[in-house]
This record gives sequence, structure tokens and C-alpha cells, in this order.
Amino acid sequence: MKKLVLFSALILQSVSYGQVSTEAIQQALVAKKQMENQSLFQNVTFENVGPTVMSGRVVDVDVNPENPTEFYVGYASGGLWYTNNNGMSFSPVMDSAPTQNVGDIAIDWKRGTIWVGTGEVNSSRSSYAGIGILKSEDKGKTWQNMGLHDSHHISRILINPSNPDEVVVGAVGHLYSKNEERGIYKTTNGGKTWNKSLYIDDETGIIDVAVSPTNFKVQYAASWSKDRKAWDFIGSGATSGIYKSEDAGLTWKLFTTAESGFPVGEGVGRIGLAVYDDENVYAILDNQFKRPSGSKKSNSLPIAFSMPGDEFLKLPNKSLNSILKNYGLTEKYRAENIKHWVQNGYLQPNEAAKVVLDAINSLAETEVIGAEVYKSSNGGKNWTKTHQDFIDDFFYSYGYYFSVISVDPNDVNKIYLSGVPIIKSNDGGKTFTSISEENVHADHHVVWVNPNKSGHLINGNDGGLNISYDDGAHWFKGNSHSVSQFYAVNVDEQEPYNIYGGMQDNGVWVGPSNYKYSSEWYQTGKYPYENLLGGDGMQTQIDKRNPNIVFTGFQFGNYYRIDRANNKREYISPKPKKDEKPFRFNWQTPILLSSHNQDILYMGSNFLHRSMNQGQTWTAISPDLTQGVKEGNVAFGTIAAISESTLQFGLLYTGSDDGLIHVSKDGGVTWNKISGNLPQNRWVSRVVASAHKKERVYATLNGYRNDDFRSYVYTSDDFGQTWKNIAANLASSPVNVIVEDHVNENVLYLGTDNGLYVSLNKGTSWDDFSSGIPNVAVHDLVIQKKAKDLVVGTHGRSIYKVNLDQVQQLNDKVVAENLHIFELKKIKKSREWGNSWSSWAKASEPKAEIWFYSNTDSEVLLQIENSLKEVVYSQKVKALKGLSKHVYDLSISKATADNWKNKDKKLKLEAAKNGNYYLPISVNKISIQKGKEKVTTDLEIIESK
Repeated sequence: MKKLVLFSALILQSVSYGQVSTEAIQQALVAKKQMENQSLFQNVTFENVGPTVMSGRVVDVDVNPENPTEFYVGYASGGLWYTNNNGMSFSPVMDSAPTQNVGDIAIDWKRGTIWVGTGEVNSSRSSYAGIGILKSEDKGKTWQNMGLHDSHHISRILINPSNPDEVVVGAVGHLYSKNEERGIYKTTNGGKTWNKSLYIDDETGIIDVAVSPTNFKVQYAASWSKDRKAWDFIGSGATSGIYKSEDAGLTWKLFTTAESGFPVGEGVGRIGLAVYDDENVYAILDNQFKRPSGSKKSNSLPIAFSMPGDEFLKLPNKSLNSILKNYGLTEKYRAENIKHWVQNGYLQPNEAAKVVLDAINSLAETEVIGAEVYKSSNGGKNWTKTHQDFIDDFFYSYGYYFSVISVDPNDVNKIYLSGVPIIKSNDGGKTFTSISEENVHADHHVVWVNPNKSGHLINGNDGGLNISYDDGAHWFKGNSHSVSQFYAVNVDEQEPYNIYGGMQDNGVWVGPSNYKYSSEWYQTGKYPYENLLGGDGMQTQIDKRNPNIVFTGFQFGNYYRIDRANNKREYISPKPKKDEKPFRFNWQTPILLSSHNQDILYMGSNFLHRSMNQGQTWTAISPDLTQGVKEGNVAFGTIAAISESTLQFGLLYTGSDDGLIHVSKDGGVTWNKISGNLPQNRWVSRVVASAHKKERVYATLNGYRNDDFRSYVYTSDDFGQTWKNIAANLASSPVNVIVEDHVNENVLYLGTDNGLYVSLNKGTSWDDFSSGIPNVAVHDLVIQKKAKDLVVGTHGRSIYKVNLDQVQQLNDKVVAENLHIFELKKIKKSREWGNSWSSWAKASEPKAEIWFYSNTDSEVLLQIENSLKEVVYSQKVKALKGLSKHVYDLSISKATADNWKNKDKKLKLEAAKNGNYYLPISVNKISIQKGKEKVTTDLEIIESK
């Protein structure tokens, strides 16, 4: 443990706040594994509470060529999953791996070897970096890192079908910074060593590699020059192009020259490849060159905006949002906004059309060509564009997120393009039709075409997995597992309480905290989780006086007050006055209902706004609390975190995405910057006022958007005038959230891009707190105080919860003991114990969780004595250092029951239908003995009323 602390300290005390070395990241992964094995909380197991019906982003599929009902699915941040029943159910494959971030997968079906290129390549805001190439030879039980650690994002893995130790890999490289480990790599010894066979420069990586299905020697690679920053994204460059190898990836030659017919220059963006045979190859290009002025598509809007108001409001939000997205307005307008204008009489559809058209025309100077398809029929020497018209309403200027093409292995003229919809062509790309039906989510990233059955497709998108057998005319959804990508979670005060969450591209949902996965909802017709809003779902606040009043929204500050009881939705985001500059809203704009008055709502742009009437009117109560506007195409210089002290009304904190933290002690009248002594220019992911001490505040910074993977965690006991670093022994990873326990002020919970931690001593040291959760990004945490549950929102594996009762009791006194047993709640006797409604159904089984703490690994003797001081249950239990749990089903043997009845004639103790005897209404004593030391507590069975 000392080595672990020392290592983390060395990382955190580095002179600069630049990138962490590859070696340090690898050591951090080792440290994380050590923390898991040494944690005091290995027996505190988290429970996944869904949802499953809406999924996370699929990035790749790999199908058994001999049996298409068996395949693997890779999720951007949710790991690798396996099915052998055509997607009816899935099992996780990467839960033991050090990351869940996937870029590409490849399966050697003959040997069963699994290759995973880690780090998603779609270059979105949450395209997490990887740790190189992972390989498993035992179907995912164990994983070996085969290198390329600094590649960060692996785009493609090709296995030679004749020699599975010969593998070619495409590496995109860092997302936010320059680096040299990018290009094409090849191994001939199963990954033991790698040879870099194609390298362009430290800003250009390889986004796709494709091979001839009949000749492994013939390969094509697509290079991609891009520059992503938190405030700007340039998705094209002159070094983007197509290379070819005719010696199985040993050497490469650029084939997209000025004479080839393929575009060249600064406007060449992401390229996707599909090879039919040695001569025929397709490429889809995200063409970022500007359209000729006479060919802009923004001179008119679809007929939808000329409909009468009533008809306009009946338009599906999905259809309207698709129109807006394809006009480049995804991040500015949503169907909900525009319908709100029309529904409330602010604007007629044609007037709303003018507002939208003005916005589109303001983008006219930047309107790009967008998607284009090119074909070569002579092995890449010459290229011809397959279509005459623009491919509009497909991915507009967001080709960096798509640009994937597939070809039917049995028909050279049949191709599929992945974009906002999926479109197909039966004539070699001359004309296209959409195959995005009502059961298919938007934003597509992969289409697999069955080589043995044309029309059998498997599609991966932002909403999960879809399968079709009639070439896209109909689809069924394969979402039965929890892989949703949550940005934020919250809870209400109901019993049982409800969980609210905002997800990447899947809106805002609410569901019961006692959710358990079941396919029964197909029969009942109602899924337990309910959709509240579309778009990219963001933060949620719930009125504690009336849980039907919910405040939530989607990206870049579009928030609503929803009255669920009356099915009303009101747009509430603050708007600047006519003479003011537009507000800058963060992608995940923070909102907060005051704990002192639930009519008071706070919301952050570059200013802190306060409403005294739940969003009907707003007042800016601060100056600009950021470093100011930064030129780029992404909103930046925004407030990213808000906190108000529960101990003092008007004690407010804000944190900005450009690294500033401010405090106001007088309700926003005056503000002081308190981040001068902290690392500079790092995203403030959280600032949290303590609920135990008015002067105390916590802050976490996140360097992910600088390719900085340190853990920045701080606390202050003087309103932020001075700060103490409490990252201590954390395994280095960017930090997203910190929560202070409301019962025990020494206990803190921390979520990072690679796991969850707990501290029992205010951050002096940390323990891994992730039993049951794989190494996934934890975006948000919230405690439901009455239930004492910690709810965990992950960006890749949906939502987990765990009860904190015993954790909160781990004070200094308990931790100092050799052995400690925790009190049990009284258990109500039930007639259902051991019985069932049908001989075909499982009997109901009671259980009691007996929790205890041990200061060492040891074997203990657990016994239960009845009121006659006779032992009715005895079991040796293995105890790990820390918290342990023994689950007792309350049953006793027949001999014990008979003996007990003989001595107590009034006792009602009969066998249940399953033949078991269960503890009667009684007061029993539980004892746990370690060596000579024994601790006890009561186990009381009471009558059910």
C-alpha cells in the first residue's frame, strides 16, 4: 500500500499539469487492481437497476461466419458483450478487463481468440481514450495487454484468416493532443511485437483499414487529420487520404492523389472504406469543403413548417429533430423547443420556420458538401463519385461521427451508409433510400451484411443494436442489457423512490429504484422506465414538495419545467435581452433547486442565473464567472458546476469549464475567485458545499479534454481561500464527481473515468468501492437519504445502487475494533416463506443479511441461539479485512425444529411447502467469534401486521 500511495503522490506532485506518461497510466491501472484486491469493501456489492430498453453507442460487431446467431458487440464505453441466441440475451465479456472503452473488435473464430482495440474512434465529447490492444484466449475470463498503450484510440483490427498471429491494426492516436503512436501497426507473432508500417505525422491517424475478402495482401487504409479541443473541432486536413498495401500491410502508398479523382486538400475529412474484391473498393468521405453558393440547401425548409399548428404539433419529434439535425442545428434547436413556441402561441409554424431558417442561413457561409461516395474499379488507382446530387439530410457537418460504409459481399452494387439514418443503394451509389424504420434509433456506426444471406443485417447505433432479415424493411431491437451512457442522475423522495437520469442521445428517463431486469414488460406493454424528454439528456431536479414537478433538459441549456400529473411542459431557459450577447451554455448545463426554498432555481450559463418562481422569470446574479469567450465551434467559457450550502442560504459556489471557481456568501451580490492556487485551465467537474461544516467545500477538476489523466481532488475549510490536495492514493484517472456522506462527515464518495472510490477519513486515503461494477466511467452520484442508498450513474453500464447503512457506521471507533457486528432490523414473519402459488413456481425465500467488520482476513464462526440458548444455526464464514456479509435464509433443520417444539409447546413451527422449517416469531442471538473474541446482536422475528 505504501508503494501505491507513493506512486500516486509522484503523479500528483509533478511540476507541470501536462499529459501523464504512458508508463504512469499503465502503473495506475496496476494500482487500481491492487486497490480492488485490498479494498475494505469487496463484499459490498452494487446492484444494477437498469435501464436496458435504451442503450449506449455500439461501435462494432463481429459475427461467427459459420453461425450468424453467435456474435460479439462492442460498445463505446460499455465493454464487449456476447450472444449465441441471435441477440435475445447477452453476457458481458470484458468485466475483468481494466477498461470498458472499445474502438474495434476482431474475433479469431477458429481459435476463439478475442482482440479488442480500446478507445472509441468517433471523436465525440465522451469518446474515451483506451489503453492499447487487449487480447483474450479464454473467451474473456482473462485479458492480456498486447501494447500500443499510447495509441489511445484503435480504429480497426484485421486478422489474417490463414495465419491468426498476423494482425494489422489502425490507430487514430490521441483525441486532444499530438502524439506519435498512431498509424498502421503490424504483428506476425500474435502481438508480442509490433512494427509501425505507416506513419504520416503526429496529428494524423488511421480511421479505417479494410482488406480484400479474397486476398489478405490487398489492404486499404484511410488516414484522418483532425484537431479537437474542448472549444473547437476541425475534422479535416490535407493529410487525410487513402493508402494501399499489396503486401499485407508491410508497405503503403498514397493512392488519393490530385490525379486520382478523389478530393485532396484541407477539406478532406473522415473516410470509411468497404472492399468488395481486389479491384472494387468504395469510400465514403466527410467532405468539409464548402458548397458552391448556388447549391446551398438552406434556401427553404421542408413542408412540415407550412402545416397548420395542430398538424405541426402531431409531427413525431424524431422526424422533426432529424430535419433540424441535418440542417446543422442539432445543438441549437430541438423539436421540443419549436413545438413549445407553437403550442403556447408564441409563433405559428411558418414564423417558427423563419427563426429556424435565419439560424440555418447564419450557417450558410460554413455549409459544407457533406457525405460523398466514391468508387474505384481498378484497385484504388482512380476514383469516381457515384452520385450527381448532394447526399443531404444524412450527416451534414457531423461526418466525423459517422463515415462508415458497408458492401454486400455478394453484390458489388449494393452498399449501406451509416449516418443519422441508415441509407442503402442497389445501384452502386447512384441513388439511395432510407432503411431507418420506427424501431431504429438515429446515429449509426456499423452495418454488418451476412455474406451467406443478403438482406440479413446487424446494425449498431447510439440506441443499441438492431437486426433485420428483409434488408431493412423491418427491424427488431437487441437491447436486453444495461449499457446506457448516463451524464447525470437524481432521485426523488417517494417510497420506493424513483431514479431520474439523462443519457447520451437517449433523452431523460425516470424509473423505480427497485427495478429488476425482466422481459415480462413485453407482455404487460409497459416498461418500468418512462421517457420524459428527448435529445441528449442532462441534469434533473425534482420538487421535494411535489414529485410531479420535474426540471430537466437537453444539451446546451435547453431546460423545461415538466408537470407530469397534468402532462404539461414549459420551456424555462433564461434568454438574453435584445441588446445583450447570447448566453454561453455548457453541453451539460448545471441546474439546482435551492434546498432552502423549492421555488428558487439556479442555472448556469457564463453567468449564474436565479429564478424565484421555478423558471418563469430569471435574474443574472453574477458577472461572467469564466475566462471569457474562446473562439471555436463549441460553446466554451461556461459554468459547469453549481452548489449552494444547505447550512446557509445564499452561500453559493460555481465552477467553470475553463478552470475558475467562485464563491458568493451573500446570495450573488459579491463574488470572489478562489481557484488561483489550484491547477489552471482544467474543467471544474464539481464544486460541493459541505453539509457538515459551513466553511468546508470540495472541488474536483478534470483534465480529460487535455489528455491529462491525473486525479484532481481538493478540499478547503475556509471557503476556498486555501486548498488541500486529497487525491492521496487514488489510481490516477480524471474525476467527474464527489459526494459527501450526509450521515458521517468523514466519508466521501468519488467517481472517475475508470471507477468508484470511497474514503473513510475525508480523503486522507481512498478505497476501491466498485464490487459488482466493471472499470467504467462514473459520471454522477447521488444519495437517497431516507433509503440510505448511493445511486451511481455510469457512462456505459447504466445505473447501479448500493445501501450505505454499514458504510456510514464505519467511524473511528468501529474501525479500531478487531471485530464488530452491526445491528439487524427486525424481520416480519411471512406466510409466504417456503411457499409458492404454483408447484411450477419457485418458493419465496426469506433472507437476513448479517454484516460484520473484521480488521484482518480470517475465518469466523457464526452461530444463532434461540431464546432457550440452544444453537439453531452454525456456519464457518470466511471474513475479508473490512466489511463482510453472510446471507442467512432463516431456515433451521427438522431436528432443530422438533427439539425446539418439544421444549416450547406453544411454538408454531411447521414445515413450509418446500419442506424447510423457518425461524418462528422469536428473539434470537447472533454471535460471531474470531479466536477468543466474540460479538453479538439480536435477530428478532416479529409478527406481520
